[in-house]
Amino acid sequence: MKTARTLSGIEYFRLAAAFLVVAIHCSPLTTYSETADFILTRAVARVAVPFFFMVTGFFVLGRPEKLRRFLKRTALLYLACILLYLPLNLYSGALSGLTPVGALRELLFEGTFYHLWYFPAVLLGAAIASLLMCTRAGLGIAAALYVLGLLGDSYWGLISGVPWLSDVYEVIFSLAGYTRSGLFFAPLFLLLGARLRGREASGKGEAAGLGAALALVLCEALLLRHLGWQRHDSMYVFLPAVMYFLFSLLLAPRGEAPGWLSPFSMLVYVLHPWVIVLVRGAARQLGLWGLLVENSLGHYLAVCAGSAAAAAVLLLIWARLRPARPSDTARAWVEVDSAALRHNAENLRALLPVGCELMPVLKCEAYGHGLVKTARLMSSMGIRAFAVACAAEGVELRRAGIRGEILILGWTAPESFPCLSRYHLTQTVTEPAYARQLSAYGKNIDVHIKIDTGMHRLGIDPEDIASVEEVFTLPHLRVRGMYTHLCVSDALDEASRAFTEAQHRRFFALAEELCRRGYCVGKLHTQSSYGLLNYPDARCSYARVGIALYGVRSSRGDDAARWPGLEPALSLKARVEQVRSVKAGEGLGYGLAYTAPRESRIAVLPIGYGDGFPRAAEGACALINGSRAPVVGRVCMDQLFVDVTDCGEVRPGDTVTLIGPGLLCEELAEACGTISNEILSRLGKRLPKVWL
Repeated sequence: MKTARTLSGIEYFRLAAAFLVVAIHCSPLTTYSETADFILTRAVARVAVPFFFMVTGFFVLGRPEKLRRFLKRTALLYLACILLYLPLNLYSGALSGLTPVGALRELLFEGTFYHLWYFPAVLLGAAIASLLMCTRAGLGIAAALYVLGLLGDSYWGLISGVPWLSDVYEVIFSLAGYTRSGLFFAPLFLLLGARLRGREASGKGEAAGLGAALALVLCEALLLRHLGWQRHDSMYVFLPAVMYFLFSLLLAPRGEAPGWLSPFSMLVYVLHPWVIVLVRGAARQLGLWGLLVENSLGHYLAVCAGSAAAAAVLLLIWARLRPARPSDTARAWVEVDSAALRHNAENLRALLPVGCELMPVLKCEAYGHGLVKTARLMSSMGIRAFAVACAAEGVELRRAGIRGEILILGWTAPESFPCLSRYHLTQTVTEPAYARQLSAYGKNIDVHIKIDTGMHRLGIDPEDIASVEEVFTLPHLRVRGMYTHLCVSDALDEASRAFTEAQHRRFFALAEELCRRGYCVGKLHTQSSYGLLNYPDARCSYARVGIALYGVRSSRGDDAARWPGLEPALSLKARVEQVRSVKAGEGLGYGLAYTAPRESRIAVLPIGYGDGFPRAAEGACALINGSRAPVVGRVCMDQLFVDVTDCGEVRPGDTVTLIGPGLLCEELAEACGTISNEILSRLGKRLPKVWL
């Protein structure tokens, strides 16, 4: 899963972009060449702010919860910056004679100080871009806004002589000093950032594209300077192309970036105007005016050094003052290999017949892997249909920005019907009486009809065509699909195959009869994991894949005609809490249920059935130092015991694997007399999930 810290190219360029902004405000090359300084500060450095917009779009847009947090944090930071620069504004007299309308203009567009315009721009731009994401023409509208801004910026000379058009722009300039704003400038780059989420970049084609686009921007900037058209110089025709290739190129590098880079870069951006003032004051007092002010490069380097020092000091102070947060790997945790999940999804997709889509089953925290993160990974692969167990899971996905069809496989109580319509969830209908309840709610609801072809758990009998027809005819219900559940598709003996094939015949015969009677049955789906693995040619629109997506078999003895290189994605790990010596014949744990057959060393692990590790796991194994250590005694709510006598030196803090490479989930399930599905679904939220 792509995160800010794992996209090291993005993180390191944040710092470069911050210093490019400092360059814009210090003009470091003017002492040596006005043209060279123009190229650096008015062309090359103009990538900095669009880059910041794209970062926001990449990580925030389309994710409502993240967007809300971002808007709140940014608004608070903006307020803090206003207060920080209030003394300079008062000293300079910038606030004298300010009218209420002028104050509103400053707050909404100008930022109250020359570099703070970014904050209202990103706030307004993010709000606009979020609305545009809901329309098919969103990117086109953002591009049109950019063109309108362009004509009031670098291309002002082109239209300033057209009376009616210049009058329109004068009205705009009376509201906002520049078109470099959250209305005209920010939305396009925010949406570009969101569009690039999920893109895999090699680096070669992107580098060539960046070079060509940057050359065009340089030519464009120099030509506009020569013509004297620029009212400002933030916006260029070829700048979006530069940003597209630059950002794509920055997605290629992998590796962990230091966590302090992002806040450090932001502090450099926020603090540097104050540092400019302090450098000028210090230079005057120390008699270094010529070196630190009149020499543009010396001035720039002094401001960069001062801004970096101030940012570092503030980060150190914050590190001392901020509340401590427990490490995700301090006790016990789940590791999720995102590459394995992606690999499994791609390989399962390859089994699908033409016209069939993968519908990942994400119930129970995506089988312990993490509901939202798994959905986001699948979404980044272009998957647009998901299945969950209950409305609460569907709502959580919608609030996290997941789009597409979300099918609720289970029952939703009438008091939760508003969630179905508000969040556009698809409800399963299992009987006519329930369908009538949904219809009586009075709002349009998408449904799939569950057909009972032999499992006898939920659904309408396929012979009861009248009941199925009734669902189609009820007002407010929009039948989008129909499905059944295969109950013995995980076995390939003759009897099981015959039963499964009979289920398919009954289901598709019903679908054909309904079509003959004029009903649109929508999406048809019968296959769960083993249904797809053992019956890949079924005429389905969806394949509801659960346990196989996670690279795990339900049981070691399951029959799977195909297992297309699926890899387990989840590992369960814990740290050693204490190592104890137990004499031969001594009892251990609750009820002294285990008696040491020899003098033993016992490691206590801080994980138990309160975390979802089965209480019945005595006899299972853990891996430590590459050796297997049996679980002994009764598993407690928060601890368990493993015998590490034969595992070499074991010390507190050592990592132990309970599920993972070399110790499959199926093995633990077998030791507990259950299936992998239960083991994984029980892994509780108390276990942090570390995505790799």
